[in-house]
Amino acid sequence: MAAYDLEHHTIQVTEPGARPPVRLHVVQAGPADGPLLVLLHGFPECWFGWKQQIGPLAQAGYRVWVPDQRGYNLSDKPAGIDAYTIDILAADVVALIDAAGRQRAIVVGHDWGAAVAWWVAATAPERVERLVVLNVPHPGVMKQVASRDPGQMLRSWYIGFFQIPWLPEAISRLNNWAMLARTMRSSSRPGTFSDADLDQYRAAWSQGGGALRTMINWYRAALKHPPKRNTQLRIRVPTLLIWGARDRFLKREMAQPSIDLCDSGQLVFFENATHWVQHEEADAVTALIAAG
Repeated sequence: MAAYDLEHHTIQVTEPGARPPVRLHVVQAGPADGPLLVLLHGFPECWFGWKQQIGPLAQAGYRVWVPDQRGYNLSDKPAGIDAYTIDILAADVVALIDAAGRQRAIVVGHDWGAAVAWWVAATAPERVERLVVLNVPHPGVMKQVASRDPGQMLRSWYIGFFQIPWLPEAISRLNNWAMLARTMRSSSRPGTFSDADLDQYRAAWSQGGGALRTMINWYRAALKHPPKRNTQLRIRVPTLLIWGARDRFLKREMAQPSIDLCDSGQLVFFENATHWVQHEEADAVTALIAAG
């Protein structure tokens, strides 16, 4: 089977309203006429977080698009918290599907990318062929549990910390990004993130234009500018929820209620995986994504 090179492109997308366009760095691979599959990374990663999935999915026949989402790595970093609302982030994904010349795509997301993927499927189901989400609950479940469950509130302490102006950025930069690197390693299985991997992420966090500030602005926008639409929207498209059961940040009890909000949903637990399931169970996760 043919191997595909990674293609690095810049795609211009237009924000809702009167804001100027934003340029997104998008890694692409796979046959030009293959089904479009969009992989959305989370915090604090970038396109590189899908490095183990891109090649195999391209070889399986998919046209794979992997953006650095706005505010991250090589993509534009608009100023202002209000540039990172969930509606704008979802609109970026729809704009990428348009840029690919397609009506629909398979949308896959992890962490914050999963939150965006849920919202695309909830608000623009006609643009989503199927949905795959990793270790993030449906937004309605997250809203309900995060506000009522003391255990989840404790796990989500960092969201409150990120609301503080400038301090999270200053602390994160200390000692060559030691806090972020330590958090990734301590919350994953041993050996998941190599020194070379973390060097890739450090380079992304160090990008000009205030990359870390705009990354954290996603969290600030989530609280300051919540969506106006009902977060309990049912998911009408076929949905697969993959969950690493040893997630330090999000309780597994939110997984089944999320699937209950899907018309056609499947839940797969990886009992020995953490929040970073696509890294730790790479082949199995790739196979699930590819299986359809």
